[in-house]
Amino acid sequence: MMDGPTRDGVVTAFLAPGKISLSSLPPLALYVHFPWCVRKCPYCDFNSHEWKGERFPEDDYLDALRADLEQALPLVWGRRIHTIFIGGGTPSLLSARGLDRLLSDARALLPIDADAEITLEANPGTFEADKFAQFHASGINRLSVGIQSFDDAHLKALGRIHGSAEAHRAVEIAARHFDNFNLDLMYALPRQTLDACRADVETALSYAPPHLSLYHLTLEPNTLFAKYPPALPDDDASADMQDWIHERMAQAGYEHYEVSAYAKPNRQCKHNLNYWRFGDYLGIGAGAHSKLSFAHRIVRQARYKHPATFIEKARAGTPVQEEHEVDTHELPFEFMLNALRLNEGFPVHRFLERTGLTMTSIEPALQEAERRGLIVRDYERIAPTPLGSRFLNDLQALFLRDRNEGGAESEPVR
Repeated sequence: MMDGPTRDGVVTAFLAPGKISLSSLPPLALYVHFPWCVRKCPYCDFNSHEWKGERFPEDDYLDALRADLEQALPLVWGRRIHTIFIGGGTPSLLSARGLDRLLSDARALLPIDADAEITLEANPGTFEADKFAQFHASGINRLSVGIQSFDDAHLKALGRIHGSAEAHRAVEIAARHFDNFNLDLMYALPRQTLDACRADVETALSYAPPHLSLYHLTLEPNTLFAKYPPALPDDDASADMQDWIHERMAQAGYEHYEVSAYAKPNRQCKHNLNYWRFGDYLGIGAGAHSKLSFAHRIVRQARYKHPATFIEKARAGTPVQEEHEVDTHELPFEFMLNALRLNEGFPVHRFLERTGLTMTSIEPALQEAERRGLIVRDYERIAPTPLGSRFLNDLQALFLRDRNEGGAESEPVR
């Protein structure tokens, strides 16, 4: 990317007058990416890499993370961190010592809220009770456990490294050491029936998790499942699963606050809420992305993806592979891509505060969305209707702006 002096010049450029004017900067979160896993799942399109040796280079990677963070500091001077999310990959592969060092480095370099939500992603095949107790002692106060299913046949079809017994043990350890934890489940799995879906959800509910993420399995490009598609439930069967999930979760006292997220009162994921509310985030680590606001522009970054390349570039002081200012034509769509995932929608003032644009810039799209019954709105709030949530891609696509004509495009988001 750039050497130190040139980096300072870029920061100065980011602070110069521009096309927008933000009255205040949004909350800032920190995302840390851990790129290794035991085995790549066939449905996964995240930046994760199987580690085939005895042990991944933990110290080298932690050195690189600190160097990356040090390089990024001039972009976020004076801003507090409200949440931290350590994702992957499988970050629970980190040693207790390594995780403690990572959080110590973050605290040494950044002002972090005393009550910041600090989440670690963990997979059942990596659970060790003593290590997770140490994770908690180091400052992790929220765990997100990638269960996906409690059924051995479905876990095998998904290519997971754990079985049903390990899934149960992982949840028991999570509940023992963490007051706040999330369970990830997937539905519409290969050859899954409605009864099997119900059994998975009921098992998860028996542990009374504060938060449940329930994802419809999709075949993402550049995955093994995309190349060799498994036999999945048809649209009617998967819709039946989705409808039952909504009803059952409401019955169990969970708020359906985002497309795939359900939470007990006051247990929503604060880190993800910041994404969906178009907040800022600094992403460090291999392939991590950042969105950073300045008074007159919004900037996006992407780090080098391959772990070895990232380590090399971070050591050289150049971990960022791509960096660009978000064009004002792109801001309405980028905002709506996040905000309309929330069932509560968003207050009108948030669009003004976080994009620097006026509501008149999106009025034609809002009128069309209202005409189709995809949103409800008044002078204070805009929210998707149940129909809008069901056809979210079509709703979001209304805010794609044509650079030449300024009109809304009709093709759905993919």
